[in-house]
Amino acid sequence: MENQYLEKAQNWWSDLHYSSTQKRALAVVALLVLLISGLFVALGTSQEVVAAPVALELQAITQEIMVDVAGAVITPGVYSLPLNSRVFEAIKSAGGLKKGADTSDINQARILRDGEQIYVYAATTSSGGVVKRAVRKNGPVMINRATIREFEALDGIGPVLANRIVSYRKINGPFTVIEDLMKVSGIGAGTFAKFKEKLRV
Repeated sequence: MENQYLEKAQNWWSDLHYSSTQKRALAVVALLVLLISGLFVALGTSQEVVAAPVALELQAITQEIMVDVAGAVITPGVYSLPLNSRVFEAIKSAGGLKKGADTSDINQARILRDGEQIYVYAATTSSGGVVKRAVRKNGPVMINRATIREFEALDGIGPVLANRIVSYRKINGPFTVIEDLMKVSGIGAGTFAKFKEKLRV
């Protein structure tokens, strides 16, 4: 079989209507093409592919979040925490809770989101020795800090809805815009319109 191919190649070469000089030139060109092609293949397969270290550094940077811890903590401020950190870790980063801090409306096991604020209220003691949280009487209602009693002070919000709002906030994290309040079951557009001017994030 190999001899047949060789014989055909020789016959083809002999039948070419070129002079011997032209045939030699053609052979040299063909040989150069083969050598150059082989060189490219050899170089292409010998190069080592190295992952860019910058990409890895960038990935490491994005694995952190920034949270603002305020209120009744030892050292309020903005802290950098690993991704998927929880509320109790943010409080710990701020030095822990102050004496008398009230965390009853904070879900300390919740996973944090980048850019959010954790606000810890300080409880006050009444003349009867009962610990309670002071209620804001003036100014807008800050929906990410407001207590059940502060929500109850809004038109159309009773104890049941106020509890739902605080529970929703504890489970899902802080509200991004005041309209997020309508995600709470029982608060429709009509109810929301009654007090939206009093709300702040």
